[in-house]
Amino acid sequence: MFSAVCTLLSNMNINQKLYGRSLGTAKRTKILATVGPATDSYESIFAMVKAGVNGFRLNFSHGTYEERVQQIKWIRKASKELDVHVAIVQDLQGPKIRLGDFEGVRNVTSGQELRLGYGVEASENLVPVQYDLSKKVKRGDRVYIYDGKIRSTVTSVRDKVVHVRIENDGILMKRKGINLPDTDFGGDIITKKDREDIVFGAENDIDYVALSFVQTADDIRRLRKMLNNLDSKARVITKVETKLAVDNIEEIVKASDVIMVARGDLAVETLPESVPVVQRKIIGLCLQYEKLSIVATQMLASMMEQPEPTRAEVSDVATAVIVEADAVMLSDETANGRYPIEAINIMKRIIIYTQENSTVKAQFATSHDYSVPEAISSVIIDLAKKVNARAIVSETQTGATAISISSWRPNLPLIVVTPEKHIAQQMALLYDAETFVRPVDKFAATKLTDFLHSQNIFQKGDTIVTASGKYPGLIGGTDTIKVRTLE
Repeated sequence: MFSAVCTLLSNMNINQKLYGRSLGTAKRTKILATVGPATDSYESIFAMVKAGVNGFRLNFSHGTYEERVQQIKWIRKASKELDVHVAIVQDLQGPKIRLGDFEGVRNVTSGQELRLGYGVEASENLVPVQYDLSKKVKRGDRVYIYDGKIRSTVTSVRDKVVHVRIENDGILMKRKGINLPDTDFGGDIITKKDREDIVFGAENDIDYVALSFVQTADDIRRLRKMLNNLDSKARVITKVETKLAVDNIEEIVKASDVIMVARGDLAVETLPESVPVVQRKIIGLCLQYEKLSIVATQMLASMMEQPEPTRAEVSDVATAVIVEADAVMLSDETANGRYPIEAINIMKRIIIYTQENSTVKAQFATSHDYSVPEAISSVIIDLAKKVNARAIVSETQTGATAISISSWRPNLPLIVVTPEKHIAQQMALLYDAETFVRPVDKFAATKLTDFLHSQNIFQKGDTIVTASGKYPGLIGGTDTIKVRTLE
């Protein structure tokens, strides 16, 4: 099925832009992979980094803190040994809205009345749930069970029991997920477990915290306040997986650092056919507002069991690259699949082939007043193109300048120089960026450029455009643009 494409990808002559001492490929779109039972060893994590993974997702719906501490150590060790910066993402569980335990499989039919109760024993027409829905839902709200396979509508809420009318024939199985596209949780999405996990993450070198079940920008602000109170330097990833998040998407993008398009639940909460359009809209907004974007869920799902993906999956990954997402994510493919390294290798090859051969250019709105950083970034990129620059070098204390430049997608290698290790780790997911940690120095960019020249990554005659600050180490101090031709 995929053999012809694989052969083409393997044999192609890629014009690789090797602009970092540790860069094995020239991926512009980065790869985020999930650690799970199939990859829970140092050898597996090392192999994934070597294969091209730029960041790891730790799913806090599963596992213990002891396991997480060990995995973080393994990731940092592999990062150091391979001399690359790697991001670590803590994915919070969020409200666990699932059916409870009951025996066997239950058949349900269209028109049937069913009761959903919290803290109850299963009986005829009464099914336990793991979350008290009676406090949130109202009459008329839709309730989708088992990944949307069973659809129902709330008819009443009485005595802490939710009564629903089933709308199609099907089956129910214990612990299957429930989606509530019409239900407003009123900001009650960070659970007690999440709060404990956030504290753990703040103490254990986490780079990003991914917030599940976001509905409004206020949800993000609450998380950010918690992180600030813990003196955490982690950035916030918002998982867009609810209908209300889509309805409030522009404000959510503005309030976030990164947006993850979590297409599994999103397809259930909205119309499945709307997801590709929503995905493109979100990536466009991320480019406009200088935020990172991640496309997630079932990108190479067939590779959980098969060594090759389907043509549809190849097209899916390629589409994310064409619209210039910052990163694409592997979930079960690397957490539980039989072919985690093969999935990474194929995803990398699709990314490189697509970026080198696609003639489509992503478009995003520019009809807004530029901020000073946006204006500076625009000038840097315009200048780099006019002088036919080999690369852009950004000195940054916080990563803001690098993100701003990258959001314009100049299709020039972006080299990020920062004195902060955690910034280097976070920028590992930034589109087309390679990051180096260097001490604060007014000649930091020049010294790094000389180093890359000495490694034959830059050549004599290459022109480099540098963005820096007059006062090194000053946050928000980018005010100087230099053009240098190497001799």
